[in-house]
Amino acid sequence: MFETNARISDTIEVVYPKDEDPGTNITERFGEILTDEALEFLRQLHLRFYTRRADLLRDRHDRRQRLAGGFMPHFLTSTADIREDDSWKVAPIAPGLEDRRVEITGPTERKMTINALNSGAKVWLADFEDANTPHFSNVVGGQINLYDAIRETISYDAPDTGKHYELTDGERPTIVVRPRGWHLTEKHIRVGGSPTIGALTDFGLYFFHNAKELIERGTGPYFYIPKLENHREARLWHDVFEFAEEYVGIKHGTIRATCLIETIMAVFEMEEILYELREYSAGLNAGRWDYIFSIIKKFRDSGKNYILPDRADITMTVPCMRAYTELLVHTCHKRGAHAMGGMSAFIPAKDPEVNAASEKKVRDDKTREATDGFDGSWVAHPGMVGYVREVFDEIMGDQPNQIESKVRNDVSVTAEELLDFKATPGSITEQGVRTNVSVGLRYLEAWLGGNGAVAIFGLMEDAATAEISRSQIWQWVRNKVTLDDGRSVDAELVDRIFTEEKAKLLDEAGNDQARKERIEEATKLFEEVCLSEVFPTFLTIPAYANNIA
Repeated sequence: MFETNARISDTIEVVYPKDEDPGTNITERFGEILTDEALEFLRQLHLRFYTRRADLLRDRHDRRQRLAGGFMPHFLTSTADIREDDSWKVAPIAPGLEDRRVEITGPTERKMTINALNSGAKVWLADFEDANTPHFSNVVGGQINLYDAIRETISYDAPDTGKHYELTDGERPTIVVRPRGWHLTEKHIRVGGSPTIGALTDFGLYFFHNAKELIERGTGPYFYIPKLENHREARLWHDVFEFAEEYVGIKHGTIRATCLIETIMAVFEMEEILYELREYSAGLNAGRWDYIFSIIKKFRDSGKNYILPDRADITMTVPCMRAYTELLVHTCHKRGAHAMGGMSAFIPAKDPEVNAASEKKVRDDKTREATDGFDGSWVAHPGMVGYVREVFDEIMGDQPNQIESKVRNDVSVTAEELLDFKATPGSITEQGVRTNVSVGLRYLEAWLGGNGAVAIFGLMEDAATAEISRSQIWQWVRNKVTLDDGRSVDAELVDRIFTEEKAKLLDEAGNDQARKERIEEATKLFEEVCLSEVFPTFLTIPAYANNIA
């Protein structure tokens, strides 16, 4: 489709799914994003960085094998000088990121884009990762929506209700884009016949089309970086940013990146991650579900000291999670960076009593975060923005953040405290198994249908939900865990629950044949990854490879 003077094996091509040919629905605008110039930029990113990315992914596998052999994560001796040097700080806060007391997150679907920008939040995390199904229409359609949103030309008419959505007057959130993690690919854009890197596809298209426009409008190209496992992965992002700025001709150090510390390996290298990205760093974020998923994944066969209870029992106040969050705040503020809290997944309900209970939980959780020194936190629904803003307003007052006022020099966390999973209170119940199956099935069925942010049982769920659900079941079955009533968590019990929960879903689907087919597909895939001998590193990898056209 596009060719330069490079070798024929280095050419880039776009392979459209059959139902997404250019000229149909939103795809008629794909050409505005997939220009020859933008594709050449993607090609350059791919050729320069795919070998290093592949090496880092192999290193992830090697480190996991060492964990299975008894190796324990620790603070690195080789980088002790970085941690002990109190002189260095990250880059000054970039325009539009001074005050981040409430951030709303969600996919780049057109209506949700407008709602996020009208929400009153300080930042919108525009998500191409866990809240997005990587159908090609979502990947490129999301870029179109961002392009229009930045230029304030976006609007939407809902086909089912006729309701019109447009941007309202008032302050808009600063846009921060979350690309896919290093582990994912984009099979519809290929270089030399190989799929491009999903992270660089999302980053590259957004950056190429919008960096200069954002700067002219007083902000800049800002990103949330997910799933990092060590500082060398952060160094790769640093080099990507450096190349991208030079390529499009903007000032060095214009990009800003906030890294999610959502893996058990990265928590031991937070200062090193900030250091590698110090010219670009905008802080770190503490994410609950992916962090728990990472614990289970990395220590899935390490014995019963590493088995966690029902996921509802793993709150942010249990010892290992408390150690993680307090260390993150201290690390960030020591280096002049924002410390961002986790997401409140609650969504408004019609029942006033349910709403009141949800509001209390949100306020209590965010009061803990603000009191601990976090500079802001996430919500998944516009209806929760006000609660979180009020909590941070009360504790922070007029100061835009707590970077200087709450350095938390009282915090001292050891590796043993971060790894003390046995101290997590709670139990493993049949209801916990059932919740994992039910929520996992419901999410995956929606994901296969193109929806990556799904309201389930009063919570807005993303891919981390399915990951922790299936990983807990896998670990419980393989370790012959005993329920609180004395029964064993085995394949027979899980099969029975799958059958029952699948029947409920099929009943809800009624005569919707397309949904019934997705339920069958989701059940087969989800049960397989829960009970298979081999543990897939990410559920989304086989799901994307085999089920997304």
